[in-house]
Amino acid sequence: MSDHILFAHSLNGATPGAELTGQAIADSLESPELAWVHMNAGDPGAAAWIEAHMAYLPVAVRHALVADATRPRVSFHGDGAMIFLRGVNTNPGAEPEDMVSLRIWIDPARIVTLSLRQLASVRELRETVAAGDGPQDAGTFLADIVARLNARIIDRVDVLDDDGERIEQAVLSDAADPGTLRPQITDIRQELVDLRRYLRPQRDALGLLAAERLGFIEGEARLEIAESQDALTRTVEDLEGLAERLIVARDEIASAHSDRLNRNLYILSVISAVFLPLSFLTGLLGVNLGGIPGSEDGGAFWEFSAALCVVLVLQLLVLWRMRWVNVPGRWRRKDP
Repeated sequence: MSDHILFAHSLNGATPGAELTGQAIADSLESPELAWVHMNAGDPGAAAWIEAHMAYLPVAVRHALVADATRPRVSFHGDGAMIFLRGVNTNPGAEPEDMVSLRIWIDPARIVTLSLRQLASVRELRETVAAGDGPQDAGTFLADIVARLNARIIDRVDVLDDDGERIEQAVLSDAADPGTLRPQITDIRQELVDLRRYLRPQRDALGLLAAERLGFIEGEARLEIAESQDALTRTVEDLEGLAERLIVARDEIASAHSDRLNRNLYILSVISAVFLPLSFLTGLLGVNLGGIPGSEDGGAFWEFSAALCVVLVLQLLVLWRMRWVNVPGRWRRKDP
């Protein structure tokens, strides 16, 4: 099999699930029996193969299927549709929010899908098809792949929601260092931005698929796509709610940090207010000039120290009367 064609299977007919190779892949696109071909969108051979065997498609569609960058959307052409969807990246070492694009051309007689990287949903569906238990019509196939993509998206959003709840509890209980929470909030918010970038248009695309009267999307398949669209709508709402909750958590962390800073500045201000007069007196009497009072008196040091203690007590009384300091348990009134 060519490098640009990853696999191909017959979906119905005499041998559902049979693997197609060689010329049989191209022939399957011309036969009335439904076949599925999956290709590597990054391989230049994929574009050449599409030009050679799918020339009946509009030029814009053929180019879009192998484009470098895509966003979720759907467009209808005759009895078929070009559909771009995104799936969570579950490849080893990859970031889940780095969503993988799945490009689909689907009509009653053929399904062609392309992706730049592997998608677990496509791999699982292929295993089901190869076992002979896969969908046997285009509408059921589309509903199946959409449901599989959705399931992983929802699982990832649930993980983010759990992380957000853990952060909220830590913020409210003041059980964690804000210095460790802030980077976590930033990482989750960045992932939410990436997910919403693709999931909002994907929700709209599924809504169009559920509403458009394509001949091959009927009955239960249409209901399943509508349910997937509804589930994705709720997921997008959950993402937006989580983003708002993280903003509140970030504000709470900033507010707590500001309160601690103000409290520390307040303590420093009180200390400065207490020791500034004492520093003035000691500095005044410590100058190396003649005529300093008590310089000839052997007990002047102790008298001066006692005077400083009196000044200190008077200052504390003044600060207490001004409500700058609090003395717990002193003159506390009991409620009648």
